[in-house]
Amino acid sequence: MSEIWHPSPARVAAANLTRFIESVNARTGLQLRDYDHLYAWSVEQPADFWTELARFADVRIDWGTGAPITDEAGRPSLQMPGARFFRDSRLNFAENLLRFNDDQPAIVFRNERGTRSVISYKELRDTVARIADGLRAAGVVAGDRVAAYMPNLPETMIAMLAAASIGATWSSCSPDFGVHGIVDRLGQIEPKVLFTADGYFYAGKTLDSLTPMAEVLKQLPSVERVVVIPYVHPEPDLTRFRAAVAAAPARDASAATSRSNGAPAQIIRWDDFGTAGRPLRFESLPFNHPLYILYSSGTTGVPKCIVHGAGGTLLQHQKEHLLHTDVQRGDRLFYFTTCGWMMWNWLASGLATGATLVLFDGSPFHPGPGVLWQIAAEERITIFGTSAKYLAAMEKSDFVPVDSVDLTSLRTLLSTGSPLLPDGFDYVYRAVKADVLLASISGGTDIVSCFALGCPIRPVHRGELQCRGLGMKVDIFDDEGRSLQSAHERGELVCTAPFPSMPVGFWNDPDGRKYRAAYFERFPGIWHHGDYAALTENDGIVIYGRSDAVLNPGGVRIGTAEIYSAVEGLPEVLESLAVGQDWQNDVRVVLFIRLKPGCALDEPLRKKIRDTIRSNTSPRHVPAKIIAVPDLPRTLSGKLTELAVRNVIHGLPVKNVDALANPQALEHFRDLPDLTN
Repeated sequence: MSEIWHPSPARVAAANLTRFIESVNARTGLQLRDYDHLYAWSVEQPADFWTELARFADVRIDWGTGAPITDEAGRPSLQMPGARFFRDSRLNFAENLLRFNDDQPAIVFRNERGTRSVISYKELRDTVARIADGLRAAGVVAGDRVAAYMPNLPETMIAMLAAASIGATWSSCSPDFGVHGIVDRLGQIEPKVLFTADGYFYAGKTLDSLTPMAEVLKQLPSVERVVVIPYVHPEPDLTRFRAAVAAAPARDASAATSRSNGAPAQIIRWDDFGTAGRPLRFESLPFNHPLYILYSSGTTGVPKCIVHGAGGTLLQHQKEHLLHTDVQRGDRLFYFTTCGWMMWNWLASGLATGATLVLFDGSPFHPGPGVLWQIAAEERITIFGTSAKYLAAMEKSDFVPVDSVDLTSLRTLLSTGSPLLPDGFDYVYRAVKADVLLASISGGTDIVSCFALGCPIRPVHRGELQCRGLGMKVDIFDDEGRSLQSAHERGELVCTAPFPSMPVGFWNDPDGRKYRAAYFERFPGIWHHGDYAALTENDGIVIYGRSDAVLNPGGVRIGTAEIYSAVEGLPEVLESLAVGQDWQNDVRVVLFIRLKPGCALDEPLRKKIRDTIRSNTSPRHVPAKIIAVPDLPRTLSGKLTELAVRNVIHGLPVKNVDALANPQALEHFRDLPDLTN
């Protein structure tokens, strides 16, 4: 694939990654010359690499005396699962994110209504100290769970930091989750304190959070305190909320005895929670102390509760921010995310670099498609993160950033959530900015980080993720577990050696059976991530889709991203979704498309779609059926779900429709006459 951007010599010289290579060489006597050499050393000598990374990032940690990578018994080991990094070390995650205490902005908040607020690093520390005091007064200790049902507000970040300072384990859901979706997640982990806003804004609407929260609390008997953040109303009606919580009988029979004296959860206003002026204290905790509980999508059953450790999360994020994204003090780091997606956790760690986090709450298309780019210009954002689906939607809109706003400050653009198609690369360099590092990155909730990332000292090649992450021994396996050595050979993305941000485990999985089955069953002792991918001659990666969504007509494996890349370049098509339908002892490809308003799926358009797919891919990719639908189902984090559609067209149940943002869209796929012939 063609080179589409190259870093200038000045940019390479100024990059954190260049300084890191120089630092490693000076400290160790090595002669690492470029990223290839650094990557090889990082996976061959992982203990040395992660230790040097921690020094470079100035991680605040007490190293202890044990070996850097051991098994549970403390013996040196690189076996998966079971390997643990820096088992004898101690640190506090929040202390590392709150190392700065000055007047530089820590957080700039914007929303779709034009609201703007700024919090300095000093103000952030002071407010975290107050909320931590409130949590301690509520009886929260290390190991307790603290949860949130919150928009992407500064208060959400503050509450997380306060919980982490004590050693409580944090978990959050965004307010677009329904009652069942929240209970399916938080009901498993039994939080002691729950933070909620009174409501939120989306697409010009004001939406209530307290009514669903009253319903949720009936089914969460563990919650002893509810802290309410006034957001949509300066003075939310807490009297009414308290009455709704008190009047509603709990559905869980144990609720009456789960709270002190059988009383309903105490409801407290944010400004009244904790005492101002108390010193900020950080509990010293083991490296692998549970920091976050994140959740699988839940589309195939009750969501898995994935527990991530503080030290591994910190080291991974410091590596990805400092070395792969080149975040520096004074940068303005933005990612369009909700609090229910792991990119919120990733964004939060940017505080450790001293950058200013820019938070946005609301619809990225309200009041118009250019709202995020206008904010990028006004706030002088240097690193702009979003999803591939957002960039595809922008390409179909009439807003052209390069013609409409001043993006002089923009240095790096990040994309994740699904593969960024080659046309998406063209769009960014044509319509956003010609001189920008476009980093398509990929990892997931499972590792709260990435396997493939950007590299500020390497060129960008069209359609490729620039590099494998440092310290991540990523390979591509065939179905028999053999490494595929040739460029562009497609197979399963795996990691063949342990890394710090492997989950500590799953919640309520005491013997680790569910954890092992999730990642280590396909290839014993090897992390199987579930992406269908290939390495390239540039040592980059191309991801063709999720392995469980790969199509298999005539026994030939086809990644869905290849079809999307072809068809979504057509002006008539807004987005598409491809599945395999079992048919006459084989599998045939069925393509569902959502059309631009005013377009109709007639035979000429069907022919145009087929011809486009055939000329850009192969005859095997051409769908047997092309069907227009008004909507496509997506998860709460915005990802299209091929598996749910595949189940529906085969008459199989979708196990957990509460994991979908728009479950009503599934009705468009039931009993379709076109699929019976």
